[in-house]
Amino acid sequence: MTPEQQQELEQHVARIAQILHQDAQAQGLPMSSLAEIEATVREQMQVHVSPQIGNFFIDQVSPPHVGAYERSVKSILGALKLTRAQALALEVKPSSQISPYLEMCCLRASANASYREAAAEVAIMTGIKVSLKTQQRIVHRQDFSPPEGDRAVEVNQMSLDGGNIRLITPAGKPSQWRQYKALRVNGDGVGVAYYQANDQLCQWVETLVTATLLYCLGDGHPGIWGVYAQMQLSSPRREILDWYHLKENLYKVGGSLKRLQEAETLLWQGKVNEVLALFDALNKPQAHKFCDYLRTHQDRIPNYEYYQSEGIPIGSGDVESWVKQIDRRTQISGAQWREDHVPQVLAHRCAYLNGQLAPTSPFSLSKK
Repeated sequence: MTPEQQQELEQHVARIAQILHQDAQAQGLPMSSLAEIEATVREQMQVHVSPQIGNFFIDQVSPPHVGAYERSVKSILGALKLTRAQALALEVKPSSQISPYLEMCCLRASANASYREAAAEVAIMTGIKVSLKTQQRIVHRQDFSPPEGDRAVEVNQMSLDGGNIRLITPAGKPSQWRQYKALRVNGDGVGVAYYQANDQLCQWVETLVTATLLYCLGDGHPGIWGVYAQMQLSSPRREILDWYHLKENLYKVGGSLKRLQEAETLLWQGKVNEVLALFDALNKPQAHKFCDYLRTHQDRIPNYEYYQSEGIPIGSGDVESWVKQIDRRTQISGAQWREDHVPQVLAHRCAYLNGQLAPTSPFSLSKK
């Protein structure tokens, strides 16, 4: 901007400020504190100034046709007028009454809070009211595609776990909780979550570029390893039982602390047969159960000591953290979900956590 343009702009702004202040006084709008001034100025700008500026910019990008039908669109600038041709040129969805940027604000808010709280947050942050019902409709009309694999980024590890979500039940009926599967790649990289759709989860994994050896981590739940078994991957894999779950199950055996510590040392070195010899002779149900557990997962119990020294992952904590982050939205106080809405709710939360709900270029595995 040239000095002459800056001077001219300041003159116009000074006059605009004077007019808006007079109008605010005439309406009795609150202006006794800075917070009230901020809110009042924003409201005045969104009603009287920024829509006109916004429409001027729109007309420069896509000139309106004379007599063309215009629709009103809510935006962070206020109410804008768009023709069908302008909406198409500016990538505004057909029939949408919410601008893309305001829609993004709504999606980010509702990814972290209830639709009611999101409506309140958006109103406070942007000055534009978007009802809770509209917040919900915005979420359910989205296509939250999972992140695309970047051909330059190899996936060398993935962790799989299950989470629970509460379904709506009739009044007076017990709560119903159903499990979903969550997967995260490359430690604290991107993740996905699928409800009752293991085939879709496997299909997404099969689109990834995997390293020459892929490490697959999980706890002792058979469902985890069942999903891994469904995956058709080009790279060989090494399944690893989460060390911390293994240790937790060991100490459930109880009894001699010396024996438990000896078993822990042996397991840390991957010596499963020696641990079986320690417990097989014990006449305790817990010991028998643990031995069965070891036999089931024997091929998934490596030399953890060596793996850790080589920087190879030995725990599935990253995906457990992912599940907890998802649950912060899905399990907020009193939350219950229609079963047919659950897949979209999970996809919405994952899109937010993956950084996809931002005014940036398309997202890939290389971005966090």
